[in-house]
Amino acid sequence: MAIQGNADKATDFLTKCAAGQVRKAYDEYVSDDFRHHNTYFPSDRESLLRGMEESAKSEPNKSFVVKQTIESADRVAVYSHLRRENVDIDIAVVHILRFENGKIVEMWDVGQQIPKDSPNKLGMF
Repeated sequence: MAIQGNADKATDFLTKCAAGQVRKAYDEYVSDDFRHHNTYFPSDRESLLRGMEESAKSEPNKSFVVKQTIESADRVAVYSHLRRENVDIDIAVVHILRFENGKIVEMWDVGQQIPKDSPNKLGMF
């Protein structure tokens, strides 16, 4: 079995969460003392896990495509395209994950809705 780098772990974690395999992703990749900076949930592990599970239940058909990853020391940045089918919204998302001993211990996330009619023909990706 190949050794997984942190960028691979971050990508697999986020992809599994978006696909509804939230608890499995947390069990595999997230430290027990995980904390996050998402302003919609308390900063503990369980609160975000439950929020992600609820999101997966309410939007089972969303798509999540990783476009770029950047790894430096203990951090990985993942730039992704999130499509929320039920509300017809596309979002560019950046997750920054900090690792210790091969597990995610901290996470930040920011998103920007992708305009339907942008004057920039290159788009966000």
